[in-house]
Amino acid sequence: MRSLPTLFATGRAAPPISDSAQIDLLYRRHRFRVLLAITVGYAFAYTCRLALSVVKKPLIDEGIFSPQELGLIGSALFYSYAAGKLVNGFLADHANMKYFFATGVIASALVNIGMGFSTVLWMSVALWALNGWFQGFGAPAGVVTLAGWFSNRERGRFYGIWSTAHSMGEGMTYYGVALFVVWFGWQAGFWVPGLICIVAGLGIYLLMQDRPTTLGLPPVADWKNDHLAPLAAPQASVLTIQFSILRIPAIWVLALASSTMYVTRYAISSWGILYLQEDRNYPLDEASLFMAANTIAGIAGCLLFGYLSDKLFSARRPPANFLFAIIELAGLLLIFFGPRNSWMLLFAFVLFGIGLNGLVTSLGGLFAVDIAPKKVAGAAMGFIGVFSYIGAAVQENISGSLIEAGMRIVDGVRIYDFSSVIWFWIGSSVISMLLAATLWRVRLLE
Repeated sequence: MRSLPTLFATGRAAPPISDSAQIDLLYRRHRFRVLLAITVGYAFAYTCRLALSVVKKPLIDEGIFSPQELGLIGSALFYSYAAGKLVNGFLADHANMKYFFATGVIASALVNIGMGFSTVLWMSVALWALNGWFQGFGAPAGVVTLAGWFSNRERGRFYGIWSTAHSMGEGMTYYGVALFVVWFGWQAGFWVPGLICIVAGLGIYLLMQDRPTTLGLPPVADWKNDHLAPLAAPQASVLTIQFSILRIPAIWVLALASSTMYVTRYAISSWGILYLQEDRNYPLDEASLFMAANTIAGIAGCLLFGYLSDKLFSARRPPANFLFAIIELAGLLLIFFGPRNSWMLLFAFVLFGIGLNGLVTSLGGLFAVDIAPKKVAGAAMGFIGVFSYIGAAVQENISGSLIEAGMRIVDGVRIYDFSSVIWFWIGSSVISMLLAATLWRVRLLE
């Protein structure tokens, strides 16, 4: 047990390499590998987080859990993920990403396999909470890797690429995993992601690298000659700098904006399929197609946000935040109040996916990394994550209660009234947009 802290700790700086050609070669090779690991690996890890979303209707129909109980199970993940993202964010600034990220993904996979055997409420709540903790390894690992291997003025583009991971993971869940649920039952919704993520965790271990300096490489800002004004004294300890982010007012506002945006994000992720099944009368496989289209559009949203904010707005995120918030709200309003035909619904989900995932890219992490010292990127991500996933957890409880309150049985048929919960979701997006707009003058720092 005494060897565990040493195993997970980041390595010491290796003797510097003096050959510039070798430095270029190693940087290009490892940047590709780590970007592949954090993007594809995180995409697979997401399927272990979203499995509950595609099995809600079968669990309700079989009388295993009620909507309110499913809200309790879902919120357990978000509360533990919020805590895990904060703690693991602080730990990630000191950790070797090769071991840290792979361990979280494999542990989450094992918990999902256990969930496929549970029909007891307290057991499912405990397992899903444990899953949230291990899922909290992923995002800090991603931002610490990005901060270490990619420089200031290119980070938005590469962060946008990494952010496509959650869209890819959602797509694999809402369509790929959903098909296994249709074919083999609700248990497959947990077992399939679990087995896949064991393999993904091994792949992450093979591809990931520790920080550049542990390989004898110079800091990426030196390699790219991409320096900005320093925000913290270079002689300060990592722990001191980590706590210094609490003195940045913009971080607190950003955390609240992200929290309210995550209400809508996970409202659609968690309850969108049930809404499409019960309000629009689509079967699971067709409902999943709309959600998959939303996630494919989300990939475009992540890439567009990173490119536009870097190139069009000179690495300033607030103008891009406002643009993508308008797109997200337009899509959300069309989903619930637009013409009730499949083509318009598809268009609405595409709009929503582009807008929302641009905001997830920025408010969910990139903006925080911009305005915090880069050597504590994990702590900044963890701090935002606490607020984000408390918002997601509160959403799960409130949404479950509002949906159950609007549910009634008529002639033996279960009828849903989603009107109250819809306005809760829309109102959260509006508040997020207004909060983010107050950060208009905040600029990127070293």
